[in-house]
Amino acid sequence: MISLRIGKEEDLSIVREIGTTTYGPTYTHLLGQEQVDYMLSKFYTPAALLSQFIDGHTFLIAGDGTRDMAFASYSITDHENRIVKLHKLYVLPSAHGKGLGKFLINEVANKAREEGGKALQLNVNRYNKAKDFYEKAGFTIKETVDIEIGNGFFMNDYVMELPL
Repeated sequence: MISLRIGKEEDLSIVREIGTTTYGPTYTHLLGQEQVDYMLSKFYTPAALLSQFIDGHTFLIAGDGTRDMAFASYSITDHENRIVKLHKLYVLPSAHGKGLGKFLINEVANKAREEGGKALQLNVNRYNKAKDFYEKAGFTIKETVDIEIGNGFFMNDYVMELPL
């Protein structure tokens, strides 16, 4: 059975552990080690995660009841149009295939609906196989973007959207 809880500030170390453990295997072959290291230092430091938490990101942490194995974070990014953004969704490689990703997507979508969201959006690297996972969950590609993140690096993403 999958357990779920809303992350608190003291859970950010768990989020960091899952994120940093998952990030390398997911992105190194797509981006190279130098960009992965840069992105980890930009988005997964304790200070960066605390800033996200303070800025209103909700963290959902999922596991098997004994071990935390996945997390998602989301927030409302466009209040006028009621757009909720899924900022992060990571499942430990050892937990792939257990349904945690699908469970978290459904939970975020449900919570977004409860908060009056009209659409759930996310960014995914154009070459990340997770794109197929999101399409199976009902997301469609809304646009293609290249986002400069500093140090000469870009995120070459699709913006995907799920109507709620």
